[in-house]
Amino acid sequence: MERLPVEVIGNILSRLGAARDVVIASATCRKWREAWRVHLHTLSFNSNDWPVYHELTTSRLEILITQTIFQTTGLQCLSIIMDDVDEFSAAPVIAWLMYTRDSLRQLHYNVRTSPVINIIEKCGRQKLQVLNLSHNTISGIEPSYQRFPCLKSLSLSHINISALDLSYLLTACPKVEILTLLSLDIAMSDAQASMELNSPSLKDLSVEAISLEKFILDADILEKLQLKDCTLEVFELVGKGTLKLLKIDDVSVIHLDIGENTENLEVVDVSNFTIMWTKFHHMISKASRLRGLRLWGVVFDDEDEVVDMETISVCFPQLTHLSLCYDLKEGSLQYSLQRSFELKNVIMLELGWTVITDLFSQWVAGLLERCPHLRKLIINGVVSETKSHEECQVLANFTTSIVSLMRKYMHVDVQFEYE
Repeated sequence: MERLPVEVIGNILSRLGAARDVVIASATCRKWREAWRVHLHTLSFNSNDWPVYHELTTSRLEILITQTIFQTTGLQCLSIIMDDVDEFSAAPVIAWLMYTRDSLRQLHYNVRTSPVINIIEKCGRQKLQVLNLSHNTISGIEPSYQRFPCLKSLSLSHINISALDLSYLLTACPKVEILTLLSLDIAMSDAQASMELNSPSLKDLSVEAISLEKFILDADILEKLQLKDCTLEVFELVGKGTLKLLKIDDVSVIHLDIGENTENLEVVDVSNFTIMWTKFHHMISKASRLRGLRLWGVVFDDEDEVVDMETISVCFPQLTHLSLCYDLKEGSLQYSLQRSFELKNVIMLELGWTVITDLFSQWVAGLLERCPHLRKLIINGVVSETKSHEECQVLANFTTSIVSLMRKYMHVDVQFEYE
């Protein structure tokens, strides 16, 4: 170990990450202490890593963090996550940020302070590439002054911010590629009817647990769009048709518009969502490169609507992964299976039910016939803890039919997942 260069020791300590582990390891010898001071580039203080954090007084914890940080000279990644700790004084937190700002590349910050400090002001105009902020307030953004010229990833969680400041903040990050917005408390001014975000560099957007009347995103090169647990009257994406992944989970939206140019879509994943199938299909129908389609727990606006498998096979010839789970009705099932279609490239098929019926067995058999190159079948269902005799009989009949069916498709790997 003594022959290791001090720079290598610094990399070893940086991989430990957790401040307590780094301090203990650096006590090995003088050379390791030197590596800590000069070559340590990653340091993490997380209240979940060490129970003793919860036993220390706030002032003692502030001193401990201060002493540890101030013994380093070139931190590039600093993580301070104190979920269950009382508010820190603003002064030591400002000292930590000012001491590390010249070398810092990543900051993961979840600390409540009294009084509240402007983190954006302390971190702007530096070399920061990744910024994750939680449980703070952001206000008074000045894009021309508080700029983040190198920032590529921005995550905001449980942040109080106005729609205008969020727009200004994105403008102040000219190179941002990844944006995550989680449970934001977004204030709208009386003059605003919508939140509009514009980013020429954004490639990946995740939005979760946000309620807005109108959300307009102007992002020419966006490739990934994920919406989860959101309530939106209108969501509009303005771009140049670069979207590759669209994921929607438990979202309430009256009008969804991802643009006309959907040729580059490769994955569409929709869960727990009410859709008008004809309108939704029209929105993605040009995605001839689509490889993955997941419609899970979807509800149709019109009770007579059905997922048209023939249209899917024609519009998405490169489809390899197909997942379907929705309320089967006898009429819609017969309509679907009587159509002439073949899913030539599908190699993985996942089918599910919420309430199992005899129709489900027919559906599985019908789709298997139309997937000549299938390699894997996943059956996903919900089984109640207290089942009636009739439900037990239906499940038994289904199991028997599947066993019989699999004798015909010995080359297919079958997996059952019950909830």
